[in-house]
Amino acid sequence: MTISEEVEAKLQRFLRQSAFASEGVVVTDLDGTAVHEHQGKIVIPKEVELGLMRHYDRGRPLILNSLRFPLSVIRTFGQDWYKLSNAPIPTVTLNGSLMGYVKQTDEGELAFEEAAAFPLTKDEIIQALEGVQGLLAGGIKNVLVFYYPRDWRIGEVIWTPVPENIVPVKEKYRSASAVTAVEFQKLQDQMLAEEICMIFLLVDAPEDQLMAYQHTKRSNFITHKGVDKLFGAQTMADLLHCDLRDSIAAGDTELDTFLSGAGLAVIVGAQQLSFRGVIETIKLNSSLELGALLFRAAELATHKAHG
Repeated sequence: MTISEEVEAKLQRFLRQSAFASEGVVVTDLDGTAVHEHQGKIVIPKEVELGLMRHYDRGRPLILNSLRFPLSVIRTFGQDWYKLSNAPIPTVTLNGSLMGYVKQTDEGELAFEEAAAFPLTKDEIIQALEGVQGLLAGGIKNVLVFYYPRDWRIGEVIWTPVPENIVPVKEKYRSASAVTAVEFQKLQDQMLAEEICMIFLLVDAPEDQLMAYQHTKRSNFITHKGVDKLFGAQTMADLLHCDLRDSIAAGDTELDTFLSGAGLAVIVGAQQLSFRGVIETIKLNSSLELGALLFRAAELATHKAHG
């Protein structure tokens, strides 16, 4: 697959106005951007693989930037991605709140090595749970609290206020390490006793019921104040001694705030997003087109570096 003349022109303009060829990195969201689900399995499309390989061949790092938690990244496509990188993978997880490197251990297993973490404060945890308590007091029981401790080995814990829902929730969310229905106060005590990087609230209730709770959304990702995927990308770029302005960023949803910090923002898919790159913005239809763009970017950067 080749890129269009318009995309080629924008890519060339970005390369002329940035230090991507010598100092830039690629920062990419995962689900819906660089990977997709096929027959129940998360796969890296061949076109994306080829594009990524060209960048790895150049010796430049690629940063993964995902809402997923480290265990999920490792379990779903960690092995496939590591085969491409053959080196520790800089990874921003949990909406910018926990970052580090997916590495191979001496035993050949994949593990996560933390580089930086920005957990919620106790006040932020209490505030999030106060909202849940308000819903419960209002008779809304279809609430799930997902929380993600700083200790990446724990993974994903889900709380339901309805003990009878434990088994159905386990069956629906197979990525969870544990599903619990302890009393609300015990839940709060447990969460305050740990370092929590992100809370995800999921409410399944009619819109007219939710209107009584002005700040309630059907789904809500809660991280420490100021922490999001842009913050995470900037922090990881600093750790790698890179500048986002010289980099290509790819994403597909409104949570991909790091697009606005990159020199070239690549928006993948059908969503109309307001993010604009510092130098250029490119809209693509699919991950297949993203693969072609990455391949061409590596090709041009190699020529520029050797020119």
